[in-house]
Amino acid sequence: MPLDKLDPANNRVNTDNLFRQETYTDLGMGTIQCLTPVKIDGSPDSSRAAIFMGSAQIMTQAGMIPVQCEIPATSLKTACEAFPEAIRGAVNELIEQARQLERERHGGIVIPRGGNIELP
Repeated sequence: MPLDKLDPANNRVNTDNLFRQETYTDLGMGTIQCLTPVKIDGSPDSSRAAIFMGSAQIMTQAGMIPVQCEIPATSLKTACEAFPEAIRGAVNELIEQARQLERERHGGIVIPRGGNIELP
């Protein structure tokens, strides 16, 4: 939201959707965050499931790119086990988005290398 559109009277924290964030890392491969639902008093909200998020950085020709994704898991152990596949899926999604942007940039026209095109 643009800063000039912020209205302090309307920008309230959604107290029905609070989470406590815990971060776990191996100081190498990546980071897993566990978002534990809590009530307004900070006590655990057992009516909602925890959310696990994974983050890593991949090296590309353009430099490091951060990758973040939700990990389908119900515990830290299963989040650690599912981490590689979740990150791989997020990387594949980024690649597909880049390809789509490239197609849109070129207007869907593919010109073969060495091909001569004459425009009217």
